[in-house]
Amino acid sequence: MADPKGFLTTPREEWPRRPAGERVRDWDEVYVPGALLPIVGRQADRCMDCGVPFCHEACPLGNLIPEWNDLVSRSDWRAASERLHATNNFPEFTGRLCPAPCEAGCVLAINQPAVTIKNVECAIADTAWEEGFVPPLPPERLSGRTVAVIGSGPAGLAAAQQLTRAGHTVAVYERDDRIGGLLRYGIPAFKMEKRHLERRVGQMRAEGTRFRTSAAVGRDVDAAALRTRYDAVVIATGATAWRELTVPGRELAGVHQAMEYLPLANRVCEGDLERSPLSAAGRHVVVVGGGDTGADCLGTAVREGAASVTQLDIYARPGAERDERAEPWPTYPRLYRLSAAHEEARDLRSAPAADADARLFAASTLRFTGDERGHVRALHLVGVDAGRRPLPGSERSLPADLVLLALGFSGPDRHDGLVDGLGLDMEPRGTIARDRGFATNVPGVFAAGDAARGQSLVVWAIAEGRAVAAAVDRHLSGGSTRLPAPVGPYDRPMTA
Repeated sequence: MADPKGFLTTPREEWPRRPAGERVRDWDEVYVPGALLPIVGRQADRCMDCGVPFCHEACPLGNLIPEWNDLVSRSDWRAASERLHATNNFPEFTGRLCPAPCEAGCVLAINQPAVTIKNVECAIADTAWEEGFVPPLPPERLSGRTVAVIGSGPAGLAAAQQLTRAGHTVAVYERDDRIGGLLRYGIPAFKMEKRHLERRVGQMRAEGTRFRTSAAVGRDVDAAALRTRYDAVVIATGATAWRELTVPGRELAGVHQAMEYLPLANRVCEGDLERSPLSAAGRHVVVVGGGDTGADCLGTAVREGAASVTQLDIYARPGAERDERAEPWPTYPRLYRLSAAHEEARDLRSAPAADADARLFAASTLRFTGDERGHVRALHLVGVDAGRRPLPGSERSLPADLVLLALGFSGPDRHDGLVDGLGLDMEPRGTIARDRGFATNVPGVFAAGDAARGQSLVVWAIAEGRAVAAAVDRHLSGGSTRLPAPVGPYDRPMTA
């Protein structure tokens, strides 16, 4: 502990965001450049270095948070980077995208604002790159064994990097034209600029990982043939089967899935398109779904110049304080949180029909109606109670030229031929079945990330990627491995 009284004398201070009116005119990250380092040392001082640090338990990676908080408070950035990278392959991803369950588990959060763990993590990662503390780490010798990793999201990349560093020859197969999965085409650039992704991919190439883009296994590449070419296969394709909304009018033009909309906006940022075919410019937009993907659609639509944009959340508006009976510390509570996108919609008054931050809570979609050309023009909704039962007299309609469905994902897409081509067993909920060693029913084939766990967080994906790498290394080496396995396939976040 650099400052034993830091948690008593220093208030929580977060990385400031740029003014909403400024940041919606570009696709850069929402934070004020250079404003984190001046405050992060004092924030690290707030860490109490608990005897039993529950932030470890709340984080599936088991990040050594008190250790690198202390090192940051002492400005020992090299040592802090070493401790951070000991458990996390991609802290610049989690430092920007993770909802920080570690902060919910911070002991200080019992009765005070938690330590800004996520901001400290991001500062360490960015400083490490700037100072050259994260060079490529190619293996000293090769094992002679080969591994194919299918999917280049956070789980696939983490597995590939761990296995490459262990000496195996790894090839990553990605169906899109660029590496990154949802990090590339799902996450908007204003949440994480793609230079962070490019930097890690470059590091992995220098370490020896090989990448195969525009190679959809099951469609472009025969899945069974791939299995025979490699000593092991890791499936990390993510949960790409989106959930549908089966209401009248779903067939109308202008009603799209979020993952049909977001990749096009990202391709505009990549320079592939001059304008998105689904651009929200000048349109009345309604986003159905109250989660992070819905917020990503909201922020994207605001930047594209939507006439209005409203987000529907079927849940009631949560409170600002933890409900100690339903969600006691150190579980991750459902609280009223204001993301950057909601802040922008609020400040710019982008949703005149909604609450102050663009969301309508406790709202359920009844139907869509359109014009004589078959294009959506209105969304009809009803208020619901805690049991999702309609409230009499609460029906209303919203103008809607573009409707985006952000209802989550159930598991891997069965239409690409991968699952059937390999003959994989599936769980009833639509995910790939696996045993306690991450192995599927097909010898030598393993599954990790959202494809097997179901829709989850980036930090869980990286943890699964590291854990499946240990399982594969053990399989290839005949029973032993030095690679860490932070989670098991049946581990779940802490709940009451």
